[in-house]
Amino acid sequence: MAYDSDLSFIYRNPTKIVFGENSITEVGQEVDGLKCSKVFMVTDKGVVDAGLAGRVEKALGKKLVGMFDGCIQDSSIHIVNEVAEIARSKGADILVSVGGGSVIDTTKGMAIVLKEGGKIQDYTGYQALTRPQTPHIVIPTTAGTGSEVTYFAVIKDQDNKRKLEFGEDNIIPNVGILDPTMTLGLPPQLTATTGMDAFCHALESIHAAPCQPMADAMALHAIRLIVEYLPTCVENGKDIVARGQMLIASTMAGIAFCNAQIAIVHAMAHTVGGMFKVPHGLANSILMPHCVRYNADVCSDRYALIARTMGMNVSDEEAGEAVASAISEFTKKMGVPQRLRDAGVPESGLAEAAEVTMGMGGIVYNPKMVSDPEEILGVFKQAW
Repeated sequence: MAYDSDLSFIYRNPTKIVFGENSITEVGQEVDGLKCSKVFMVTDKGVVDAGLAGRVEKALGKKLVGMFDGCIQDSSIHIVNEVAEIARSKGADILVSVGGGSVIDTTKGMAIVLKEGGKIQDYTGYQALTRPQTPHIVIPTTAGTGSEVTYFAVIKDQDNKRKLEFGEDNIIPNVGILDPTMTLGLPPQLTATTGMDAFCHALESIHAAPCQPMADAMALHAIRLIVEYLPTCVENGKDIVARGQMLIASTMAGIAFCNAQIAIVHAMAHTVGGMFKVPHGLANSILMPHCVRYNADVCSDRYALIARTMGMNVSDEEAGEAVASAISEFTKKMGVPQRLRDAGVPESGLAEAAEVTMGMGGIVYNPKMVSDPEEILGVFKQAW
């Protein structure tokens, strides 16, 4: 793959990564390293019931001044605003998130409100913050979002059934602790869909208009790891090696798309997530093949990179269809639903969803310019 002659790019990865079995025991040292002392932990009931939050609580000891365990799927602006004030009342000077994407995004939102005041909805948009936000350590319990290394957060406005997007260099977490023992209990279906979220991050960073070689390297290796290890994690969730490799893949894919952007798949997935409560990884998994086919005529050489990484020897012209079909077959074997109708999306809502997608940030980075919601509607219908 040759890049344009006028290629220029910036590559960033400021998050410190701590990887290893039982590495959560080092969380207290990381708090000290950030010159903080009062930790407020954010998690959800599932993480608590699995005993994972208790392990982190034990590791933090007297540094822990408070905890919130009521995060929900699709992080809520109301929770962000209310819990930020609780953390403020406890005198917290650092946040530790323990969970999946919704927990991490909730905490990113809290980091803003704790530092800047006001309400999280006041800061919707991109690159509006002028200073580092409240320090944040992430301990992921899923291998998919890559949110421990990204400047993105998506937080739902439940009242208006819309997902608000935040893109800020100043909310990139300070530390990500990747401990595969924290993901051993993830159920097979959730393992599969969160893993496909990571696959989508890698794919989108490769086909997005601002693609760049440093991100390509991260993304392509992430795809190699996912293809090799995700089925093992689904079949045998106790495989510590496979779980560790998926955590690494998720983080690498997160670094890739944080630098090279996302595109039409995420724009559409955020829409159906906001409107119809489709889990994000599932939405990405269903939509990916159809979006690849939509883009294939303008970036077949990019898809050829992915095809070769997945073990296929095809020409550039064949690559788009080959990748789309391979993704569908890969997810089908893991029992992931293949159609939007199977995820609860009504056919009657597709036209509005296409209109809403036009306003999503990722759409501007798609390799094919999208100027008419009818084009998006066509992809939605294929996926439905």
